[in-house]
Amino acid sequence: MNNVKASFSIRDMENLSGIKAHTIRIWEKRYNLFTPERTDTNIRTYSIGSLQKLLNVTLLYNNGYKISKIAKIAEAQIPVMVREIVSKNSEKSHAINAFKLAMVNFDQTLFLNTYSSLLSEKSFREIFSDVFIPLLNELGLLWQTDTISPAHEHFITHLIKQKLYINTEKLQMVEPIKKDRVFALFLPENEIHELGLLYINYEITLRGYKSIYLGQTMPIESLEDLSKYYDNLTFLSYFTVSPTKDDLASYLDKFSKTLNAGNSNLYVLGHQIQHVDEGSLPGNIKIFDSLEKVIATL
Repeated sequence: MNNVKASFSIRDMENLSGIKAHTIRIWEKRYNLFTPERTDTNIRTYSIGSLQKLLNVTLLYNNGYKISKIAKIAEAQIPVMVREIVSKNSEKSHAINAFKLAMVNFDQTLFLNTYSSLLSEKSFREIFSDVFIPLLNELGLLWQTDTISPAHEHFITHLIKQKLYINTEKLQMVEPIKKDRVFALFLPENEIHELGLLYINYEITLRGYKSIYLGQTMPIESLEDLSKYYDNLTFLSYFTVSPTKDDLASYLDKFSKTLNAGNSNLYVLGHQIQHVDEGSLPGNIKIFDSLEKVIATL
């Protein structure tokens, strides 16, 4: 079972805040901003409360407050000042920091307030491209370095998914106007990372195409049913962890042979495509190395 991470190293603190470990130590010693615990081998560890305070202090510091002044602010007043800044200033860096704070503290209210503030100045597409994508890229690195736990990642991605569902549903109230092709979006078996696929679904629907969203862990054989109903199908999938490097070639070959009737195509993106030999791909399969490149073809 994955437990919520409650103890952070100084390297974790640096990764999450962007403040160098050396500077954190100075703030700690000179201004008594944090009180780390010590392991038996005298290594600093920080509580989630210390991490929260560091992220708050960082946001104030990046907004022009001198560290000597921040050190004199009452402990309870710091989060209040942070919320005021976030509500007034929706710049990318501030919003990302606020979303990280929301993630670390499992604070849904802070997430929603920050999102609402952004929405007053930006469209949903701008928020996703300018804030959510950089945030998710940063969270991916934090997860890989064990700075955050799966619980943190799932919490924040679920909230982002909620916004995708809401904005996509608004578009789905209108009948598709483009009839030249139909998109079918799915993830292969044992693949559950669907955030990128959900966003592409939003973009496809925004452009007036019919999109059939099938979701996670779909067997190839189940996709055949769609061919009975639609011509000019374009299947689209995200390979984040599955199929594995060793299974990729056989999976793509099986897809091509199983769905070779009509004019069906397959667009693929995701981490696993780095293992694909483009020269050996069947003619009805195309790979993309970014969301932007897929969206440009719509």
